[in-house]
Amino acid sequence: MNHLRGKFIVFDGGEGCGKSTQAAMLDAALQKAGVPTLLVRDPGSTHIGEKIRAILLDPQHDRMSMRCEMLLYMAARAQMVKELIEPALAAGKCVICDRFITSTLAYQLGGEGLTAEEIHRVGQVAVGGRWPDLTILLDMPVDRSAARLNRQRDRIEQRPDEYHQRVRENYLQQGRQHEKKMRIIDADRDREAIHADVMRLLGQMNDDWV
Repeated sequence: MNHLRGKFIVFDGGEGCGKSTQAAMLDAALQKAGVPTLLVRDPGSTHIGEKIRAILLDPQHDRMSMRCEMLLYMAARAQMVKELIEPALAAGKCVICDRFITSTLAYQLGGEGLTAEEIHRVGQVAVGGRWPDLTILLDMPVDRSAARLNRQRDRIEQRPDEYHQRVRENYLQQGRQHEKKMRIIDADRDREAIHADVMRLLGQMNDDWV
């Protein structure tokens, strides 16, 4: 797994699909293999990012516009890339991130007329062109993933099933359009089986297809 040094890996997908679990499992596996890592979550991981995260997920902020929502997510990413991700990659660490711009292209796309082109342009500014080397999309049916949310739901999670179904479709569309940079993995299985698929996928990762 030494070929993952200096690589930027993202786990993304709908609510309850196991992103945080798989990110943590990969982090532990790489550390065991002697690969230095940085595990982060989007939004968050920096002082500023965590403040923004609290604003974004607070159910009391029900008047937030979709464009405001998109820009706040991008602001948190800008800080995380500058403060944490770029230094870690420069130091030869494998950065593992729970969500990234693929989330905005799934959750905010179409809201108030937001287009993929607009989101990409803002994202390019926010991350300074430092896009992930590989994004792993964890996919499962909305009803199955929603059943895993056994805690009080945040502002985004409280949105109706129809919204989350569109989010899932947006993720799958991204995966189909960007097969070189993204891989879709069936997340409606045991976590160990998913982790085994992740490790097989990363074992094949090379500069010819990433």
